[in-house]
Amino acid sequence: MSRAPSSASGRRREDRLPAEVTSFVGRRHETAEVRRLLSAARLVTLTGVGGVGKTRLALSVAAHVRRAFPDGIWLVELAEVRDPERLIGSVAEALPARSRPLPSLAALADAVRDQQALLILDNCEHLLAGCAVLVETLLHAAPALCVLATSRQPLGIRGEQLLVVPALPLPAENGATAALRSVAGNDSVRLFTERARAVLPDFTLTEDNRSAVSALCRRLDGVPLELELAAGRLRALSVQQLLDRLGDGRHDRFHLLTAGPRALPRRHQRLRALIDWSHGLCTPKERLLWARASVFAGGLDLAAAEAVCCGAGIDRGDVIDLVTGLVDKSVLTRTEDATGVRYDLLTSAREYGRELLAAAGAEATLLCRHRDYYAGLSAEVAPEAFGPAPARLELDHANLHAALERCLAEPGQRPVALRMAADLLYHWIRCGAIGEGRRLLDLALAADAGPPALRARALWAAGVLALTQADTGPATALLEQVNTLAEQPGQGPARGYAALLAGMLAMYGEDRASALAHYADAALLHRMTGDRAGLAVTLVRLSLARCVLGDAPGAMDAARECLRLCAAHGASRHHAYAVTALGVAVWRQGDPARGAALVKEGLRAHRCLGDRPGTGLGLAALAWVAAAQGRYERAALLLGALRNLAQVSGARLSGFAELAGFHEVCEAAARRHLGGAAFRTALGQGARLSYDRALDYALRDRDAAPDLGGADAGEWPEPSSLTPRETEIAELVAKGLSNRQIAAALTIALRTAEGHIGHILTKLGFTSRTQIAVWESERKLEPAGAPYVRKSPL
Repeated sequence: MSRAPSSASGRRREDRLPAEVTSFVGRRHETAEVRRLLSAARLVTLTGVGGVGKTRLALSVAAHVRRAFPDGIWLVELAEVRDPERLIGSVAEALPARSRPLPSLAALADAVRDQQALLILDNCEHLLAGCAVLVETLLHAAPALCVLATSRQPLGIRGEQLLVVPALPLPAENGATAALRSVAGNDSVRLFTERARAVLPDFTLTEDNRSAVSALCRRLDGVPLELELAAGRLRALSVQQLLDRLGDGRHDRFHLLTAGPRALPRRHQRLRALIDWSHGLCTPKERLLWARASVFAGGLDLAAAEAVCCGAGIDRGDVIDLVTGLVDKSVLTRTEDATGVRYDLLTSAREYGRELLAAAGAEATLLCRHRDYYAGLSAEVAPEAFGPAPARLELDHANLHAALERCLAEPGQRPVALRMAADLLYHWIRCGAIGEGRRLLDLALAADAGPPALRARALWAAGVLALTQADTGPATALLEQVNTLAEQPGQGPARGYAALLAGMLAMYGEDRASALAHYADAALLHRMTGDRAGLAVTLVRLSLARCVLGDAPGAMDAARECLRLCAAHGASRHHAYAVTALGVAVWRQGDPARGAALVKEGLRAHRCLGDRPGTGLGLAALAWVAAAQGRYERAALLLGALRNLAQVSGARLSGFAELAGFHEVCEAAARRHLGGAAFRTALGQGARLSYDRALDYALRDRDAAPDLGGADAGEWPEPSSLTPRETEIAELVAKGLSNRQIAAALTIALRTAEGHIGHILTKLGFTSRTQIAVWESERKLEPAGAPYVRKSPL
């Protein structure tokens, strides 16, 4: 604070701030920002969802800035003030010298005219109009007075500075791979742990419970009040039991989260009462939009809100004003990035809205609208597979998944499900959801729906995903089905994709001559049918195959043809792969510097597109080039970063088996020239780099490792992102136990066991229990530092 102290040094300070009885966790950035705003403005309003900690933040800031306000800090708690007529009297009662009887606004303004003080108005949202008039009057009358308000929506007066108080930061999804001290330092985890210790004095974060605590914090969105209410339930439940009940669909959070301290305001003792308070602030149309927006699974944008939520009381033209109102009232959260503005409901607000929707008998109708909207979106972006990359798909991943599952559940919608699953092929690959895509494609294909051309396309997509996971048996069987359909009249596109998949399988089996012949056939067929996307994929594969066979000029020709095709149609994703393939070919031709520059161009594009496999391919190629240049420390660092990328995000190199030889030569050369100990050190340093720092290192062409900020460079992540409970269940699966036997052995509900197995399949990108068993067996046999690539897809 930079406000000058009062010249009246004899004034008696009178602060009425309540003493803190629990620790104030986190909020360093927000505290500093509020102090900065108060040093420059006279009215600062903290907004945010109920229970997010606006009051605690205001009181913490007030304690830090006492010296800047020699006439004191006056706290006015408005939560229990229902009558607007009592507002002025409530403020007067907080002042050092009270007036009797209750003063008028003019008298109150006169009483504070010469005061250099901070007035805190806590919980203004239900008295918004009265608070706005009061604050504006006092600020005009008292030039040295400042106001810090907390409200679920802004006061809306001139000079108001807003700070949206966010939920606490959440622990990372891959918490099982992070050091325990890192998880313990997360603010959501710290708050929960400290409040849990008040209930169970011996409670501490351990290796055994850290995954459940992290998942619970994420499930509760990092909202402080919800974390505190959840901690209260530890009198009767373990963290894992509480987490299971919050996620099993049979126990709603509004009954579970009701254990607040009796001294708290009534609406803070029960989660439902807190959200009832927000609901009461909304207009009837805002309540209707709230309920309808609850069908979105992972946020929404304005176009989605207009398409899904209109009708029966809401006109399309109303939506933007209603969304604005819900953002102002802190019901919808707002985020903005390069793709535009998106809105979301925190989980509790979403579940509350779904209850309202169900009670009105409108849930089924809105779910159908949601399903149809995202089915249409996937159909729109399918032709764009050869055009500008549809970046918004990743943001809508949860919505797409929910819509596809809904189509699968309705017999009449199963052809739509098949089309959606096939349309989203590149989405599954780009965002690392290969196992999820395979599972959904398999379910859609099993329904035996859709015309031959659609089934052929879906079978090919399923085959590509299977081969990406080194599952050659199913990929071969799927190819046979594509070939059968391709023999039917009018199935030219299917023949092109069958030849492409046959080439990929042949290359995987090291039958390179056959692979080249299949790729040549595929290119010819795609040219004949005018399938530009199919031709682009084929040309990239053809370039890499020729490169492996030592035909660098031929590889460059194929890559350059693909680049010309992409440039003509703005195909950014395929362009990124083509320029990477050209870089590899130029390196193999004998120009490593130029080759590395081209690979970096591709890496930058993949980074912008969020294409994880493409990013991994770029890191790998730069490591190969570095080793060929004798820059072995850089090569090892890049290999470590690549391995970490694969372990933490599942971003393996997606079926480019033809390149495994380059990878093995690179690793062997780096290990031989550096020596085992130095190689492992460099590998570990690379693995400790964050995603962004690893890419920055790769693109800046440095040899020595960047500063790790004191991190232990030798500390490796765990070999998977499974939680301890999921690892335990994977071990039981490997032993052959059924789901029911696992549930009995671990004393958990059958549904909970099934949910854990579903999470394991998704995280590992698998589709069957057999794959889990094989993975678990190999994990126990694999030595530390085992090669990232063997004779399996990169």
